[in-house]
Amino acid sequence: MEEVFQPGLKGVNAVQTELSNIDGQVGLLTYRGVPVNNLVGNYSFEEVAYFLLFGKFPEQDKLEQFKEQLKTYRSLPGYVESILEELPREMPLMDILRTIVSAYYMDETEDIYEKAIKLIAIMPTIVAYRYRQISQLPIISPHPKLDHVENFIYMLKGENNITHAKILETYLILTMEHGLNASTFAARVTISTESDLVSAVASALGTMKGPLHGGAPSGVISLLEEIRTIDRICEVIHNKLENKERIMGFGHRVYKTVDPRAVALKNTILKINNVPDWISLALETETQTIKILKELKPGKELYTNVEYYAAAIMKSINIDDSIFTAIFSSSRIVGWCAHAIEQLNNNTIFRPTAIYVGK
Repeated sequence: MEEVFQPGLKGVNAVQTELSNIDGQVGLLTYRGVPVNNLVGNYSFEEVAYFLLFGKFPEQDKLEQFKEQLKTYRSLPGYVESILEELPREMPLMDILRTIVSAYYMDETEDIYEKAIKLIAIMPTIVAYRYRQISQLPIISPHPKLDHVENFIYMLKGENNITHAKILETYLILTMEHGLNASTFAARVTISTESDLVSAVASALGTMKGPLHGGAPSGVISLLEEIRTIDRICEVIHNKLENKERIMGFGHRVYKTVDPRAVALKNTILKINNVPDWISLALETETQTIKILKELKPGKELYTNVEYYAAAIMKSINIDDSIFTAIFSSSRIVGWCAHAIEQLNNNTIFRPTAIYVGK
């Protein structure tokens, strides 16, 4: 019997999941059967996270309890702050996240749902603490009354900006879960050994750090910075196409048509009064680039992906691009935890084989 070899396990079905479904041909992403476009604007971060973790939307009393848990667990323990103060200033933020998560103590008597809530709660605090520490800004403690995303903005920037929080919440909901991507697979492989949730999330963070997976969308920022003004769009895009350069933020390896997450982000942006200049530039760049591509490359349709508008909105709300991947991780941790729980509910250890090609 001939041995089958698929580099990177591409196209190989390794798990069955109820968490999300991606149809790249029609541009559809669902969480537990619900299109993400129906979630954005209708549900909060907390409601969608609860839905992914527990398989149902929370009743009001359960939602309030879930919010209070997130608020309770968002403060850093003293020993974690001490570690953060001792780690080298030049240490990359994703390494910081992996290190702190690994050091975060979990009571073994707590169930896995409680541990998941703790990790989801503390992630934004670690990101904000380190960002302000490196930026030599005063550390801002979590606000006891603000919800999850509002508090994240508050800890990062020292302001309770509802508009910025709504934009960021949209992004975080859209990036919570996305099938068996590399970091999620890493989390499931680790938990399949009956290891603990902290180890699974640490594995996922190490995977997310890689530029082929969770790398910051700095390429989109560079593109928009190169364009600078609307009247330069055609010139820059034409030059890049002539030089056979990739147009950053366009195209996706899974979605062969529109990325539904990009559509949802764009729709949220369009509802904002007084759209920031960066957003206006991104919107017009998308319109003109698609038109140019249709003229110069007929039959090859490219659409913006989620990172295109993620980069634009992060820039417009003054979020430093050095923390993009960490912010992405603070959302995707919901998916990692949900997948780890699902894996343990019907567990088989991952043990693929290898084809020997040596002497």
